[in-house]
Amino acid sequence: MVQGQSALGSAANRNFISNAGVVETNDGLVVIDALGSPTLAEELLAALRTLSPKPVTHVLVTHYHADHIYGLQAFQAAGAQVIAHRAALEYLHSDTAARRLVASRDELFPWVDEKTRLVEADRWIDGPTRLSLGGVEFVLQPVGPAHTPEDLVVHVPARRVLFAGDLVFRGRVPFVGLADSRQWIASLQTLLGFAVDVVVPGHGPASTSARADLELTRDYLMHLRRTMGEAARNMEPFEEAYARTDWSRFEGLPLFKAANRINAYNTYLLMEQESK
Repeated sequence: MVQGQSALGSAANRNFISNAGVVETNDGLVVIDALGSPTLAEELLAALRTLSPKPVTHVLVTHYHADHIYGLQAFQAAGAQVIAHRAALEYLHSDTAARRLVASRDELFPWVDEKTRLVEADRWIDGPTRLSLGGVEFVLQPVGPAHTPEDLVVHVPARRVLFAGDLVFRGRVPFVGLADSRQWIASLQTLLGFAVDVVVPGHGPASTSARADLELTRDYLMHLRRTMGEAARNMEPFEEAYARTDWSRFEGLPLFKAANRINAYNTYLLMEQESK
């Protein structure tokens, strides 16, 4: 795997804020997620050529957030087949995705520029899918809508490895955005049932203490829902609810200051809707 920085995407870090995984098979290399710019993807391809003469045959996409997919065009140009969940099509064809790319061309220039484009998968899957690639079995398990509608995790049973995408932010506060946090929590419970020794998260270092790291993300989401849900039911103003909430378990984690308030606000709005 390659590990992105625990930071917001910027021109200074080339949008290298997410992880990508690589599994070697008899026929080639299978990459999980494509990093946050074409340049990063090209550098990963170059690094892989120093490790193995085998080509990258497939890229498995856990979800279509920009920091995981702006490198897809480099892998596709190198001959890799892109596989993702069909639910991503709605986002890909949305104004949100188009506006995000326009903004990224400005904010992340020159690493994301006018040549950077959104890439559709070569193969869309609709449900749980088993792939045998070069003698290695990959289990693609949809777990959305959670962090995104199209969330996939990739389980490699023979290696006892799970590529969890952004369902798991290890050792840092996740970006919840407009996620379905109830389903996200349920999906984390599903992941706890996989027989794995290593979890590769979408952000942060690989984990050999899978349960503890899955539970950290789960517990953070549950804390958001419990505290903001109570405030929404009591019609307590958000700012008052936020100020009185005990964040001590999580406030020492990376990106707490950058992410927590907006996570709490979005969860407050979500819980308002759920209580109606």
